[in-house]
Amino acid sequence: MYKKILIAVVVILVGIQFIPVDRTNPPVTEEIEAPKNVLSILQTSCYDCHSNKTDWPWYSYVAPVSFFIAGDVSEGRQHLNFTEWNKYDEKRREKKLDGVAEMVEEGDMPLATYKLMHPSAKLDDNKVSVIKEWIKSQEKKDDSSENEAGGHKY
Repeated sequence: MYKKILIAVVVILVGIQFIPVDRTNPPVTEEIEAPKNVLSILQTSCYDCHSNKTDWPWYSYVAPVSFFIAGDVSEGRQHLNFTEWNKYDEKRREKKLDGVAEMVEEGDMPLATYKLMHPSAKLDDNKVSVIKEWIKSQEKKDDSSENEAGGHKY
């Protein structure tokens, strides 16, 4: 009885390896502009799920793990993509950055499962502070552009 169950499990595990999973990296259309220290943090902690520069580790080629990783990357890119920054208008960019500040401050990003496999992606208080200060500086820059343009953002 156990032998038949074991054989069935092995057959299923081998069979699901042939189910195609999208692990592509579409072309980068416009990467977000940020100082090197901020960009480094974003690349280490965010880019695998929120860019078209995903580093697909070996285990992303092994089902069923591959299904979860590909799903997380697809969902992450839909919510925010740092390498398709030109697809967001100014107001949307501002909302995206506000969301980033909130998510990193609350510890919701990067995901716990990602940090488990990528310890270098963990955001300590200093990295969170760097990101938040940079986002604040972006908002100040936008506000000053608005004032210079007579109250209109262009």
